Amino acid sequence: MRSPEMSHTLHRQGTAENLANDYIVFAMSAKGINERGSAGGLRDFLRIALRHNPVNLGDTKTGNMHQLDAEEIIQQVKDTSIVHAVYTDPDAVQEVLREVKAADLGMSVVVSGLFEPVRECCRRIGQEPAPHTIEYSLGVWGQKERLPEDHVLEVSTMCGHGMVAFNLVSDAFEQVKRGRASPEEAARRLAVPCVCGVFNPERAAQLLRAGASTQKA
Repeated sequence: MRSPEMSHTLHRQGTAENLANDYIVFAMSAKGINERGSAGGLRDFLRIALRHNPVNLGDTKTGNMHQLDAEEIIQQVKDTSIVHAVYTDPDAVQEVLREVKAADLGMSVVVSGLFEPVRECCRRIGQEPAPHTIEYSLGVWGQKERLPEDHVLEVSTMCGHGMVAFNLVSDAFEQVKRGRASPEEAARRLAVPCVCGVFNPERAAQLLRAGASTQKA
């Protein structure tokens, strides 16, 4: 397994507690190296991922499983696709990595999540060093006073391309607070615009439930 240089899943905000159920595994070919003919390997990756009950799955070229049937996403994978699956359980991540390693798909694979659980997943499948590359987010720089409140950022930053707008998240908190939507319903709606499928609706529901209960009326 290899890692590309950058991940749009790197900047998720939150606490160690509320990030403990948020893990993204994604795969891509190396552009200009093994891109041609890589669609088959990427489809195989998604089929492996799907066997372990992801809470989201998608392809940047097509959409996510809250927009389309998962099999339709798999069938439309292209050589240029970048494919993703999101899990709440590190044990599921471990088994995905075990199967991907055994399949030897030739794809670059990245796992985003808390360092220690991810390291342990790698160790358990015999991936040494475990892992060989680590990326850190240095946080937000600049006019941070213009950013929304932390509870909004914790939800919106689960979409690395910024498709889950701040106002959309704020409205979701309001809908839950007023009893107009359950946290699960609001979270599923927020998952839809995150086309590539890295948004974690289960974590979003937990954040919406907690945030709505503490906001002032």
